[in-house]
Amino acid sequence: MMSSGDDQRSQAFAKPAFSEAQACALVESEFGFQVSEIQPLPSYDDQNFRVRVSRTGDAAGGPTEYVLKISNTESSKTPDLIEVQSHVAMFLHEAGFPTASVCRPKGGGVTSLVSVGKGPPTSPAPPVRAQGWVLVPSGSIKNRLSGPAGEFHHPKLRCLRRENFIWNLKNVPLLEKYLDALGQDRNRELVEQVIRLFKDEVTAKLSHFRECVNHGDLNDHNILVEPSESASGDAVFRVSGILDFEDMSYGCYVFEVAIAIMYMMIESRDPLGVGGHVLAGFESVIPLTPAERDALFLLVCGRFCQSLVMAAHSCRLHPENAEYLMITAKTGWKHLQQMFAVGREAVEEIWFGTAKSYESGVSL
Repeated sequence: MMSSGDDQRSQAFAKPAFSEAQACALVESEFGFQVSEIQPLPSYDDQNFRVRVSRTGDAAGGPTEYVLKISNTESSKTPDLIEVQSHVAMFLHEAGFPTASVCRPKGGGVTSLVSVGKGPPTSPAPPVRAQGWVLVPSGSIKNRLSGPAGEFHHPKLRCLRRENFIWNLKNVPLLEKYLDALGQDRNRELVEQVIRLFKDEVTAKLSHFRECVNHGDLNDHNILVEPSESASGDAVFRVSGILDFEDMSYGCYVFEVAIAIMYMMIESRDPLGVGGHVLAGFESVIPLTPAERDALFLLVCGRFCQSLVMAAHSCRLHPENAEYLMITAKTGWKHLQQMFAVGREAVEEIWFGTAKSYESGVSL
């Protein structure tokens, strides 16, 4: 869902615009599949298609539905990053986690670099990378999402140290150069306040947080669930798929917690209360340290600001995609304002109290 480019301005003309016919031709030439149906999917700065293929002969037993992902031209300039992201997803899939598996192009590797159409008279057509993904039915998943998967090794793993990546939560202060997208109003003042507090109270303490590789975008569009049944017969849901590894970067464990809380607030009927339940889930595996807990409120506020500011900025670049880009903004500003109105101490009391209640087996 979120952008993978470090410089959003450069993506004004970078988003792919393949027609369905071009996408079909791409699937057939690069992957060797006969397309029977294709459907565009919403996206932030790449282009996605849901593809149904015909299976005959020896291939009759294989998957029939795929997602074709066409990376924008800026992302296509960093093939090492795309390769690492793909290999992480493959690693987790093989460990039993509900992630999509990679369908390799005919030429091998995990992506295919292609140029389609004509660019300006003095320049070549911009290259893009095509990647196929297939979602495996969740019934084959045996491990919990939060379970250990072992250590991931890759010779190009260093490329995940994306120092100026706008979506890394440590880079909230970089939002200052995009504030013009907000105009002059209460929302801008609120973002400026968050940035000031973030610089004073979070940036200086980053060295106290535990490092890890972050997925970076655990929002409700990137987490698939399916109905299940509890031992008591009550209807419950379980995670059946984790999508979109494009915002991966080196960060901190607490970043992932804050990002998940922020996005669950967007969809919850109890936005202030839901954070405690999300926190309890993370802490059932790895509890936060006192320093990480102390920063959680401002980290959640920082993620709200990242999403809201960059959505406004991207709408300037791609007004035709405004409906999708502004999904978070529909309620995001209200939630951010409410967090400050209620106050940090009161919000933390709700979150930490709810998380603590799980220790006794009775959640609030």
